[in-house]
Amino acid sequence: MILDPTDVAHCRRLLDAGSKSFAAAATLLPPDTRDPAAALYAFCRVADDAVDEGGGAAALPDLYARLDAAYAGAPRANPVDRAFAAVVTGAGIPRGVPALLLEGFAWDVDGRVYHTLDDLHGYCVRVASTVGVMMTLLMGVRDRDVLARAADLGVAMQLTNIARDVGEDARNGRFYVPRDWARDAALDVGAFLATPTFDARVGLLTRRLLDNADWLYTRADAGITHLPRRARIAIRAASLIYADIGREVRAAGYDSVTRRAHTSKARKLALLAAAVDAVRWPARPVDQPPLPAVVPLLDAVAG
Repeated sequence: MILDPTDVAHCRRLLDAGSKSFAAAATLLPPDTRDPAAALYAFCRVADDAVDEGGGAAALPDLYARLDAAYAGAPRANPVDRAFAAVVTGAGIPRGVPALLLEGFAWDVDGRVYHTLDDLHGYCVRVASTVGVMMTLLMGVRDRDVLARAADLGVAMQLTNIARDVGEDARNGRFYVPRDWARDAALDVGAFLATPTFDARVGLLTRRLLDNADWLYTRADAGITHLPRRARIAIRAASLIYADIGREVRAAGYDSVTRRAHTSKARKLALLAAAVDAVRWPARPVDQPPLPAVVPLLDAVAG
């Protein structure tokens, strides 16, 4: 695929400013993957910002129109849309995949409530696994089982984000933890949203999120062994860096209400170095059934 260098430079600036964890891992991608990955990230970033930063539901019709224009080969006249259109065409990424991402943003706008873990997985698939699957397709891998493991990694990362942001989300009126878990813990969600306060019940819910994420990180490792060798290090690094956020939350006694966990630059560098080992991993079985919530994403790839 041919990308305009000026467009790519703009997308890379968005990546560097928007996600230090993703940007750090992306530096390890092969050159032929690094720039297209920045374009994918940039489109996802500007779409998210369009909804979150005041646009709300009113931003969604325009985002779908931008998506349609990109797939019609007539992207909007801006660096992000032009680069995104070139990447989805060159990598053969079906429209249904980024359309699911926009659906996830719509769920946020609607204030959707997640009653069960499977419900929450469905949200994570849309706002995170879609990106992982697009990245995998960008690497030329289309095997359904490998894509399912890429989706696992996306869900794990999003669960980690949710666990890290329990307090911040509550202060913004959002509660992503499954409501049946809250009921089991005797946590009144309305009272918690009114006055976000950390206690043992909240800690238990955060731990359950991280336990599920850890299980999915482990499942995702098998998929990494089926990626091109030159790309494995970057994906393994992303996995390690995000999982380390969970480690920080655990170290704080699962309190993500009064503090926000982060991974230091020095720690990121150490994890980047540790990821090198993924190049030597032998192929592992990837035939575990996908999460039920992942199936619509896999079907979108299949067309």
